[in-house]
Amino acid sequence: MSFASTKDLADKIVSFEELGPGLYGYTAEGDPNSGVIVGDDSVLVVDAQATPQMAADVIARIRTVTDKPVKHVVLTHYHAVRVLGASGYQGAQVIASDVARDMIVERGQQDMDSEIGRFPRLFRGKESIPGLTWPDVTFHKKMTLWLGKREVQIIHIGRSHTAGDTVVWLPKEKVCFAGDTVEFGATPYCGDAHFADWPGTLDALRQLGAEKLVPGRGRSLMNAREVEEGISGTAAFTSDLFALAKKAVAAGHDLHRFYQDAMEAMRPKYGQWVIFEHCMPFNVSRSYDEAKGLDKPQIWTAERDVEMWRALEGKTAMKSAEVHS
Repeated sequence: MSFASTKDLADKIVSFEELGPGLYGYTAEGDPNSGVIVGDDSVLVVDAQATPQMAADVIARIRTVTDKPVKHVVLTHYHAVRVLGASGYQGAQVIASDVARDMIVERGQQDMDSEIGRFPRLFRGKESIPGLTWPDVTFHKKMTLWLGKREVQIIHIGRSHTAGDTVVWLPKEKVCFAGDTVEFGATPYCGDAHFADWPGTLDALRQLGAEKLVPGRGRSLMNAREVEEGISGTAAFTSDLFALAKKAVAAGHDLHRFYQDAMEAMRPKYGQWVIFEHCMPFNVSRSYDEAKGLDKPQIWTAERDVEMWRALEGKTAMKSAEVHS
C-alpha cells in the first residue's frame, strides 16, 4: 500500500501576503509555510522549504518586494520538509534551537529518508539537496536579533510538534511566525509530538499576544480573532486525540483497534483538514506510545513508515473488503 500523500500531486497556489511593513507570509494551501522579515539592511527567512529548488520560489517572491540580501534563516524545528532547502539561501546564517540541532544529530538522516518517501511532491528538485542542514548558530531558550532597528525574538517556546519547536516573534509589530506549533485548516503532524506538553506550549504562545500569525500550514492569520482560532483549533485536535489514546490504553485496546476508533471519532470534526488521511496513522502511533508512557518519540525510518502504514491501513482495507464481499 502507498502513503496517502503519494497521491497528492497537484500543484498548490502560493500566496505571499503582507502582514505589516516588511513582513510577509509565504503560504500554499496547506503546504509548509515560510515567513519573511525585511530589516534595515537584510532579510530573515523563517523555515527554508524542503529543497533548494523550492527555496528559489520563496526568494523570487522576496525579490518582488526588496533587493536586500537574505542573511539569516531560522529553522523552527528539525523536520526535512522545513530545513533541507537551506542551501538555496547562499551565504545566509542558519539558526536553530540547541534542541533542534540535537534532533538533527540523533534522527535527521532517518527523517530525511522517510519524509522524501512519504511526500514526493513536497521534495521537488530533491537531487539538488547537498545533505543534512546544519545550523551555524544555536541558542538555548531565547535569542534576539536586531535587523537594524527591527527587533526579532527567536524563542524555543516548548515541546509540542517536536521537542525543539521555535517561534519567531516581533514584539513591536505583534506578529508571530509559529512553525508547526500551530496549524490552520491543516492536520497537525504528530509523529514526533509531545501531546502532554502541547497545551502548555500553546498557552505560552498565546501569552505573547500576537495580532497576526503565520502557522506551519494554512493561510496567514490576519487578526487576533483568527490567531486564537488557529491556536484553539490546534489545541482541540491534539487534546482530542490524546484523550482517545489514553482511553484506548486504559481499555487494553491494541494499536489497530485504537486507529479504527480514532478515525471514526476524529473524522467528523477534522476530516476536511488537509493531509488528514496522511497524518492520522503517524499521529495515532505516537499518541498511543505516549499514552503508554513513552516520553521520547520513536525514530521514524523509511522502513518503520512502511511497516506502520501496512499494519494500520492494510488491515483496515482488508477488513473493509471483507465487509463488502
